[in-house]
Amino acid sequence: MVSLTTPICDFGWQARAFDLPGTDGMRHTLASARGPNGLLVMFICNHCPYVKAVLDRIIRDCRELKNHGIGAIAIMSNDATEYPEDSWDNMVAIARRMDFPFPYVLDETQAVAKPYGAVCTPDFFGFNAQLELQYRGRLDASRKESVATARRDLFEAMLQVAQTGEGPREQIPSMGCSIKWKEGA
Repeated sequence: MVSLTTPICDFGWQARAFDLPGTDGMRHTLASARGPNGLLVMFICNHCPYVKAVLDRIIRDCRELKNHGIGAIAIMSNDATEYPEDSWDNMVAIARRMDFPFPYVLDETQAVAKPYGAVCTPDFFGFNAQLELQYRGRLDASRKESVATARRDLFEAMLQVAQTGEGPREQIPSMGCSIKWKEGA
């Protein structure tokens, strides 16, 4: 397992369009996922220990952010052939079991992860109402182990985006397992 950190936030970078199948049986787009005050695009997967350590807090924060007009979507871009825990059936099962408050979609061709520049799971992209990037940081101080008292970096940043349209200038990169690219990708 390769551990990577995300690049610094490229403020103002425009969200890229997508149209992907969701575990709920529907197709989801940039337009359908966004909220009136912004959008949180998350690259996650089922097998990554970094994601597993914080998934309950991702769910909590997305539920709360929805009340502030921030939509959210989780994209799984890993090569599920090489990582069977990330299969479609397992995506459907975890989304149901954990009662995801956001669409969980499959980027099977990895055509969304590439233009976003996703590097790891979890990788968070926080956009304002104009879909301009305002946050590219961590959820909190947790790594492979949960830190119960960790400051809610992502939540606080996206709350600021919802209220002001701008993210914090100082951000700490997210850390996680590398995206599992398909051979030749």
